[in-house]
Amino acid sequence: MEKGTAQKRKITDFIGGDKLILLGAIAVVFILFTSLNKNYFTMTNFINLMVAMSLVGLVSVGHTYLIIAGQNDLSPGSLAAFSGVLAALLLSKGVPIILAIAITLLGGLIVGEFNAWMVNQIKLEAFIATLVTQNIVRGFAYIMCGGKPISIANKAYLAIGKLRIIGIPVSVWLMILAYVVFGFILAKTKFGRSVYAIGGSKEAARLAGLNPNRIIRRSFVLIGMLTALGGIVFSSRMNSGQPAANVNLEFDAITGVILGGVSFAGGVGDMFGTILGVFLIQAFNTGLIMVNVSTFWQYVARGALLLFALTSDYIRKQRREKELLEASMKNLG
Repeated sequence: MEKGTAQKRKITDFIGGDKLILLGAIAVVFILFTSLNKNYFTMTNFINLMVAMSLVGLVSVGHTYLIIAGQNDLSPGSLAAFSGVLAALLLSKGVPIILAIAITLLGGLIVGEFNAWMVNQIKLEAFIATLVTQNIVRGFAYIMCGGKPISIANKAYLAIGKLRIIGIPVSVWLMILAYVVFGFILAKTKFGRSVYAIGGSKEAARLAGLNPNRIIRRSFVLIGMLTALGGIVFSSRMNSGQPAANVNLEFDAITGVILGGVSFAGGVGDMFGTILGVFLIQAFNTGLIMVNVSTFWQYVARGALLLFALTSDYIRKQRREKELLEASMKNLG
């Protein structure tokens, strides 16, 4: 009997609370936009929504690690654009597709290493360090192509964004695979526990024998490579590398991660919450487009959603601190 009760409580803890609220919010978004546009609640639109979500989804996986570790990254939008342009340029020069993809992923790794170097060695705040990278990488994207998109003719490369497996685009499968693999690593491995530890307290983690700089470095490399992969997928969908693409990509990813329950203060969150948060963001953005909301008002709506996410995070943080205080008082009593 006690075993059954414990299992029920475990399931309730996993699905309940913040995640239950997110599921409710997703339902409200679907009901609202379906009432405004009957084409919203269709399988075709659902698949299109998932395809649009794939780039933000890949970036959000890396952001989940970073934000739990107490860091953040403002460069993914620029890096995704740079990666698409780099891949397109290499292909236009006759570089084999496998080598072009490998070089592009290496570029993402180098950007991640550079961000980690600024944070760990120069001791810059991640916000400032990645803001520097955001501008540098976007600048290189424009320089490489002279400010003009580079068209892609390689059919094998274009298949990355257009090929479907059992009716679902490859880009969606890549996103799902990233969520499953890195969600497992975060929840079930020593590295994942280390990410939580340094987000909770870097000094305590160091005293426990962990190497915070190494964990931060790996987290920045992870988001760099996932973003580069996202840039490859996006450019294959668009048939070109576009230097002006993916502006504000990082803000959608961060909003989704925070909405999903990852604390901006670090040390709290999980991948399942991120999935729900990013899905809510994309469902909302897609709905705004389908009901012909002005682009300017879309920016306002997204900003309001980010404010809501940060406010929710603040409320969750206050609630956790209150619960810890009450638990401490109870133990003292």
